[in-house]
Amino acid sequence: MFTFLASNFALESLEKFIGSMGFTAIFANMQWGNLAMICIAFFLLWLAIKKQYEPMLLMTIAFGMLLTNLPGAGLFHESLFAGGHVHWGEFVKQNPGLLDYLYLGVKLGIYPCLIFVGVGAMTDFGPLIANPKSFLLGAAAQAGIFITFLAAFALGFTPEQAGSIGIIGGADGPTAIFLTSKLAPELLGPIAVAAYSYMALVPVIQPPIMRALTTKKERMIKMNTLRTVSKTERIVFPIVLASIISLLLPDAAPLIGSLMLGNLMKECGVVDRLSKTVQNELMNIVVIFLGLTVGATATADTFLSPATLKILLMGIVAFGIGSACGVLLAKFMNLFAKEGNKINPLIGSAGVSAVPMAARVSQKEGQRENPSNFLLMHAMGPNVAGVVGSAVAAGILLSFLG
Repeated sequence: MFTFLASNFALESLEKFIGSMGFTAIFANMQWGNLAMICIAFFLLWLAIKKQYEPMLLMTIAFGMLLTNLPGAGLFHESLFAGGHVHWGEFVKQNPGLLDYLYLGVKLGIYPCLIFVGVGAMTDFGPLIANPKSFLLGAAAQAGIFITFLAAFALGFTPEQAGSIGIIGGADGPTAIFLTSKLAPELLGPIAVAAYSYMALVPVIQPPIMRALTTKKERMIKMNTLRTVSKTERIVFPIVLASIISLLLPDAAPLIGSLMLGNLMKECGVVDRLSKTVQNELMNIVVIFLGLTVGATATADTFLSPATLKILLMGIVAFGIGSACGVLLAKFMNLFAKEGNKINPLIGSAGVSAVPMAARVSQKEGQRENPSNFLLMHAMGPNVAGVVGSAVAAGILLSFLG
């Protein structure tokens, strides 16, 4: 009798164990969407590790995507954040997973701002201060955001979703995540993947646009050496810029304030320990949490849809338009510049905030025509202006749509 009961208990336990397996859930309930998402996660991991496309974030996003689509793991529950709101009461009723708790940092806008503190501490605004005209090039490159916003709205997306899609054109991952988590959290996964994928593809996307819009003579333009920027200017700049932008556009204050705080830590020279911490330890920790939780939102129901394909296509259009507008504005400015003070239009494409890759592309294309041409520091001006510009664009969209 005891042997019979023991064997019956063992059989029931085995059946329960098999029933709880993710493999059973996939094949018993025909969850082929999860299988497709797992395959996409494997592909993104390959891109991050083998091809080294933005590996710092793309790898963690892909792994978060993998974890959230493993049936039965229960690491992330979309119902806790349904409708774009945090349902605090459900956290008590349900059994939240690890990624549910970590996602609060995204939903509450904490992770992107912390990353901006680190970005600010690693950014040199000297070229921008030395050549304030770079602000115009950085602003022009944000045109892709607003043009794509109008296009997405015309294609049937809601204004909030259209704004989140348009921000991909800024080529700034943390800003895209910050804005999307506020306006259209249901699109966070596809938009984050698109933003970071296109940032990694800057050396592929931009050169054909730059060559098509410029002549050989324009690409060979040599620019005058930038003046030396004093330490006082470097210290005053982040304080003044944070104050002015925050007063004009309060919705941009979290991103701009964080960016300028990090830069002030670097330039003031009296908090080296804090500056090094936000550049390294804090930045690395937040990148891990941000990537995992953003990837967790890429579930089969939200990612495998025609809307995702539209987002990917419009994202690359936004990025291309932004790059083109920067180049075109530089050409326009040359119409009013004296012969020895012209701008090489190649640096205009660096107005998208893919720092420092876009500036390096400008340098490479300039040396392609003239090996003695050094555009890197000139291109860094519009490049860092693009970081500020994308944050301002996000603030504008948030103030109108939030």
